[in-house]
Amino acid sequence: MKRIKIIISGGGTGGHIFPAISIANAIREMVPDAEILFVGAEGRMEMQRVPDAGYEIIGLPVAGFDRKNLFKNIPVVYKLIKSQLKARRIIKQFKPDVAVGVGGYASGPILKAAGMAGVPTLIQEQNSYAGVTNKLLAKKAIKICVAYQEMDKFFAKEKIILTGNPVRQDLVTSNITREEALSKFKLQLEKKTILILGGSLGARTINQCVMSHLDDIRNSGVQFIWQTGKIYYDQAMEAVSTYVSNSQLSALNSQLVVTDFIKDMASAYKAADLIISRAGAGSISEFSILEKAVILVPSPNVAEDHQTKNAMALVNKGAAILVKDAEANEKLISTALQTITDEEALKSLSINISKMALPNSANIIAKEVLKLVES
Repeated sequence: MKRIKIIISGGGTGGHIFPAISIANAIREMVPDAEILFVGAEGRMEMQRVPDAGYEIIGLPVAGFDRKNLFKNIPVVYKLIKSQLKARRIIKQFKPDVAVGVGGYASGPILKAAGMAGVPTLIQEQNSYAGVTNKLLAKKAIKICVAYQEMDKFFAKEKIILTGNPVRQDLVTSNITREEALSKFKLQLEKKTILILGGSLGARTINQCVMSHLDDIRNSGVQFIWQTGKIYYDQAMEAVSTYVSNSQLSALNSQLVVTDFIKDMASAYKAADLIISRAGAGSISEFSILEKAVILVPSPNVAEDHQTKNAMALVNKGAAILVKDAEANEKLISTALQTITDEEALKSLSINISKMALPNSANIIAKEVLKLVES
């Protein structure tokens, strides 16, 4: 019997990579001998994370368009043409039964090539506002898996399946206690804890906001786990070291855990009573399934301002608090410290965000992929 062959394409950020790996794992559980090939963007995070998860990946020289400076797009067009030619070769050589796109510009060339070759395609749209790439690819896609209601304003209704976004399986299966989680970060059980996330690379606004409010943090009696991202870690550590050396008997070191990247996210989530985060679709899905109270600071530097739209989908249902990026320095830390001491607010946010959760997303999408193989 012929082995099933599936291509999964997309990436650029952890928000695209983790769901893609979750889908691949779900397919492997259902069909252990399925041959799965990833296609990503050269030099991006997926080129390391996917092999770490045990899958083969091929990189395309594709790059995203610069919407602010059109002249910078001349090399981007050249890379896109090269990527399209390489994508056609990959489809011809690998001969997939189905091609899956999880978003990000790397998915464009491979799904287009698959469609031209008559290979059925499935798109996973993570956001509440569809991206340009997915809107273009949707015309030839057989199925479109979405995480939000009312996506028929972007896609043909008959193609849409409400599946939710796959999350990292270890987050769902973890049975670590709050006491164990806090112990891992050397934090105290009796104190409230705020987890600050800016994505794997970091969020400049959120980091600068923390650095300029170290006084408020020290005086709050609240504990913080601060993931700075690799780009901002040195700057953050310097700010904290300078503050501690300049303030006598500073309690800051026992209250503030600073790290560039958190590997054990299950423990970080369990330790947190409140989370401050960007509004990426993957992160929101994790917060929903884990029932976490959250303050969202949408990034203004994303296509179609989709993070604000993601955040508003929650805010309109009382499932999150929104602080605008431009107002973060003034409002973020004070809003967080006010919320963390309000038990009713924390409980309400937790209950309301849990209603947004769509569990078993990876399995549901995997089944849809396998249906396309059969058909």
